[in-house]
Amino acid sequence: MLDVRRLNLLRAVVTSGSITAAARNLGYTPSAISQQMTLLEKEAGIPLLERIGRGVQPTAAGRLLTGHADTISRTLAAAETALADLRAGRTGRLSIRYISSIGPTVVAPALSRLREEHPGVQIDLKLIDPEDPLPTADKDRADLTIMVGSGHSNPPGIRLVHLLDDAYCAVLPSGHRLASQRVFDLVELAGEPWVGSEPPGPCLVPIADACAAAGFSPNYVATSEDYATAQAFVAAGLGVCLIPRMGLGNRHSGVAIRRVRRPEPVRTIYAAVPELTLAQPALRTLLDALKDAAKEE
Repeated sequence: MLDVRRLNLLRAVVTSGSITAAARNLGYTPSAISQQMTLLEKEAGIPLLERIGRGVQPTAAGRLLTGHADTISRTLAAAETALADLRAGRTGRLSIRYISSIGPTVVAPALSRLREEHPGVQIDLKLIDPEDPLPTADKDRADLTIMVGSGHSNPPGIRLVHLLDDAYCAVLPSGHRLASQRVFDLVELAGEPWVGSEPPGPCLVPIADACAAAGFSPNYVATSEDYATAQAFVAAGLGVCLIPRMGLGNRHSGVAIRRVRRPEPVRTIYAAVPELTLAQPALRTLLDALKDAAKEE
C-alpha cells in the first residue's frame, strides 16, 4: 500500500524540481527526502523519478502518482474540514424517536431551538411504539429516543436522561358526581366503569400500580389507545379514565379534568441516548432544549 505522506513528498519534489529544493522548502535534509523516495519507489514497484542534471523529473509513473497525490491531499483537506464541522455541531444528522403525547409540548419547541442553534444539522424524526421503547432505542440505534420509563434495565451503552414526571389526571363526564371536586382520592373511582386510555406497556404500568395501591383493579368497559377517543368515550358516558397531563392538550368539551391523590399515578419521561453520541454538540443542545421545554410544562 502506498504511503500518503510519501506521496505528498513526491508531489513536493516534482513541484520544486529537485530533492534539494524540496528539502529546503519542507525543512528536511536532502538525504531524508531521498530515503523516502526510495521507499515509495519500492512500494510502487516502478521508478518514479529520473535525474536531469542537478534536478529530477517524474517518470510516467511519477506523474501519475503526483496527480493522485494532489487529489488525495484535497480530499483529505475536505474530510478534515467536514470532520471539524461535525465535531462542532455545524453539520451532521440526528435521528430522534419520540412518543406522540409529548410531541407538541416538549419535542416541537426543543426542535425549534435545535434548528436555530444548529441549522446545518439534518433531523430524522419518527414516532416509536410506546409498548417496547428500550428495545427500539437499542436496535434502531437512534441518537435520542424519548420514552416512558418501564422499570426495566436499559441496554448496555444506553444512558437514560430524566426529562420530566407527568402526572395522570382523572377524566370524568362533565356531570359526574366527583366533577365538583378539584382533587379526590383515587379510591373514589374504584366502583366506576373505566375507559382504557393506554396500550399495554410502560404507560399503563403507573395506572395499574396506583390502582393496586388504592386497593382495587379498574373495571374496563371500553378501550382506546388514543387520548382524544378516550375523552370522547368518557363524554359519551361510557366511564371514567386517567390520562397524563401532557396528553390533555386538546380537551373534550364534555369532560371534567380533575387531580387524583393517594396515590397520584405518574409516568416518568426519559431520553435514551447512546453513550457514544453524548459528546455531540447538537445532541447536547437538543437535550438541554428538551429539559427546558419540560420545565415549562
